[in-house]
Amino acid sequence: MLVSLLATAATMFWSFQTKARCGGAPFDADGRSANWPSGDPGGLIPCYSDLMYLWLGRDINNHVFPYIHGGITGDGTLFGGVVEYPVLSGLFMYVGAIGADTDTAFFTQSALLLAPFGFAITLMLALMVRWWALLWAATPPLVLYSFHNWELPVVATAVAAIAVMTWGGSIDHATGRRRLPLRACAVVAAVLLAIGFCLKLYPGIFVLPLAAYVLTGGAGGPRRAGRRGLDWVGAAWVAGAAVVTVVAIQLPFMILGFDGWKAALTFQGRRRADVDTNSIWYWGLRYVTGTTDTYHSIVGVASPILILAGFAVAMYLGWRRYERIGVFPWIGVSGAMLAGFMLFHKVHSPQYTLWILPFFVLMRVRWQVIAVYLLTDIALDLTIFRLFPIRDAGDPLPWWVLTGVAGSVWVHAVLLVYLIGTLARTPLRQPLASKTIRAAGPGDRTGTPTTRPVPATDRT
Repeated sequence: MLVSLLATAATMFWSFQTKARCGGAPFDADGRSANWPSGDPGGLIPCYSDLMYLWLGRDINNHVFPYIHGGITGDGTLFGGVVEYPVLSGLFMYVGAIGADTDTAFFTQSALLLAPFGFAITLMLALMVRWWALLWAATPPLVLYSFHNWELPVVATAVAAIAVMTWGGSIDHATGRRRLPLRACAVVAAVLLAIGFCLKLYPGIFVLPLAAYVLTGGAGGPRRAGRRGLDWVGAAWVAGAAVVTVVAIQLPFMILGFDGWKAALTFQGRRRADVDTNSIWYWGLRYVTGTTDTYHSIVGVASPILILAGFAVAMYLGWRRYERIGVFPWIGVSGAMLAGFMLFHKVHSPQYTLWILPFFVLMRVRWQVIAVYLLTDIALDLTIFRLFPIRDAGDPLPWWVLTGVAGSVWVHAVLLVYLIGTLARTPLRQPLASKTIRAAGPGDRTGTPTTRPVPATDRT
């Protein structure tokens, strides 16, 4: 744990130093640094950061409380403090800007807000899988993306939900029982996932496999439960806790500034799969249709349909695994659903690597898959943030930039397809796997002592 936390400190400090090069004196009247956006063009890692970029254009520099007073114009421009992120991320931006009058001060304060979440993620991963936490703490993604966008809080909610389920399902040696009843810890996990939904949406999709895990009795469920053996009430509690949490967080913004709250959703709905969205649609379908209305219409329909199809495939594979071993692999299914979301969504920002990385840490994903994913992620980061300024300047794009971006997008796409098909049956790492137990009958729900462990080969 100590080594992992020290590694986290080193990688996040490196990340801060890299991104801070885009700022610094002198500043113009709006507080924008003269070094923005390229910083040191000769630097190995591009300094670009959304934290600094959003200082202007969303009234963050004017310290306007988000969503309450704003809206969206006919041409898609946000105004009055509206940002295109879910409400809790907007609040983070507002808090990070308090007292700041330059983009660099905003970046620094935002980084200070985000850093504790990076340490918290490391701490939770180390408690669950020990040395494997270094795959999070000491690899390039934390250098490249810790302070690129507001990803660390949302990743922390997803990891915390898994940690709660793990701790609650572990055995208290003093009593021989679960530390928490299955329903209780699942409701807490659902609340955490709902908070994550209000930060960056994606943790909300994990509520479905979590509910299925409770429905089937968790690690104590029977191998083939009929309708009478399924815990529909527990699954409803999980879904209800998530819905109530989301409503409780969103409702104040809806009441106080419905137009501003809706504007953020409208912005995302209108967003197109262009070069800055970095998806398979732009680097694939566009070559067939061109950047035409037909292209945007196809993406607008195909993207959500394929995302839902990916979710359905992940749940189906998870249910098949449950019928085989008697435990619904909710962690693996969550990872598979996330892979489907990342693959087919019309927006695939490079920093989304931080979303999938904890699943590489917690699950025994093939090392070749992890290595190729991370290496191509480095290639993507080193090229895409050089592509934008070259494109904006109207200069021809070097072949190595185009190859690095398009090649990385498609390598990631292939790996995400692989993850959709395999994560549901991928075992967990130790010692997390040892905490996945099977109690006799419905005892897992009520907290009765464990009597029958899952064989090591089936601990998923």
